[in-house]
Amino acid sequence: MNWNSAAVRQASRTGNYGKVVELARSHRRMTQMQLGAACGLSQSAVSRLEKRGAGPYAMDVLLRISRHLDIPPAMPGLAAPPMGTTKEGECVERRQFLGAAAAIAVAAPALALVEHPLDETEPQAAALRLATTSYRRLDGSTPSRELAEAAHSHLRLIQGLMRTAPAETERSGLAAAASEAASLAAWLAWDMADHGSARAFYGAAIKAARSSMNPLLAAYQTGSLAQFEAHTGNAVQALNLARSARRSLEPDSPPIADAWLSSVEALGHAAAGDRRGADRALTRSRAVIEGSAGEARPPWPWVFAFDESRIAAVRVTCGAKLGLAAWTSGAVHTAAATGHAKQRALLLMDVAAGHLAAGRVEAAFALAGQALETGLRYRSGRIVERGRALRRSFSTSSPSRAVRDFDEQLHGVHL
Repeated sequence: MNWNSAAVRQASRTGNYGKVVELARSHRRMTQMQLGAACGLSQSAVSRLEKRGAGPYAMDVLLRISRHLDIPPAMPGLAAPPMGTTKEGECVERRQFLGAAAAIAVAAPALALVEHPLDETEPQAAALRLATTSYRRLDGSTPSRELAEAAHSHLRLIQGLMRTAPAETERSGLAAAASEAASLAAWLAWDMADHGSARAFYGAAIKAARSSMNPLLAAYQTGSLAQFEAHTGNAVQALNLARSARRSLEPDSPPIADAWLSSVEALGHAAAGDRRGADRALTRSRAVIEGSAGEARPPWPWVFAFDESRIAAVRVTCGAKLGLAAWTSGAVHTAAATGHAKQRALLLMDVAAGHLAAGRVEAAFALAGQALETGLRYRSGRIVERGRALRRSFSTSSPSRAVRDFDEQLHGVHL
């Protein structure tokens, strides 16, 4: 396919992305029905898209079709277009923002993100959710302080659109998008150790989820706040919130919802010093995952895949809170296989706490030093505070070399 041909360039330059799709499909000798079947769309949906001309497009639909047809992201507006090629009256910055977000999603498939169902009836909300997903991907490789301002602007944009939406169905879809964006803002605030803002954003996420009339989303956001409270040591609030999240679930909710909430309850019990309660909750979480093996992956908003490796990571964190070396020993490989760099660093701090509980001081502070190095690189207040808490838990009149090195890393750190 010659992407520099006059026909392709003219269609792309004028925003007629349906024509770009049609040309690519014809070059591949595919029918509309074949393309639709491959991308989860009907033949009529593909036909409408190809005939849409310079009208608005659902970015997630274009993303899926472009992946299948190997269309360069810039051709259907999924990457920032050259200056001067936007349609008259359309905001250049907004198109570049959404296009860049989609391009990030194309280029960064490393996180095991669960795809949400495509919805042609709400292209605006779908594009906004796609942008939120892209920011979540960036969180793994970008300091939260650099993402926060853009994430806050993104949330304000959604909230403004929600207030002016003419129809209830549009407001509901935008409320769901606002909930996920607020949850991301809360996560970034948490990473910056700004707990007050994190709570406020999680509260906004829960409120928006309820406005969206999506019980699964409401349970997810309430459970996310419960998880935050458990990690910050507020056991009573964590367990109360987890129970509230369960009440939001419907009988036909996916099993992963039960498994994930059980892991959150385990963290709450661990924060309360209840080993038996934590063990029971972890056992239930594992049993649900094993019993649901082979089922379809859960729908959005369950953003990250939740499996036995995630449960193992939660067990390590519970062990660190309970001071149980047996739950954390030998878990370095679990940390190495967990999430992105900041998540791995947090789990390494938990493993270090386990070593310290077992009296293995050198190993504890060697691992904590590795984790702290990541925290300083990404300017993560959450990781740094975990390091400080670990250091406060250990006192000696003659610190070893590993402890002195750790103190030197922490000295003068102001994020």
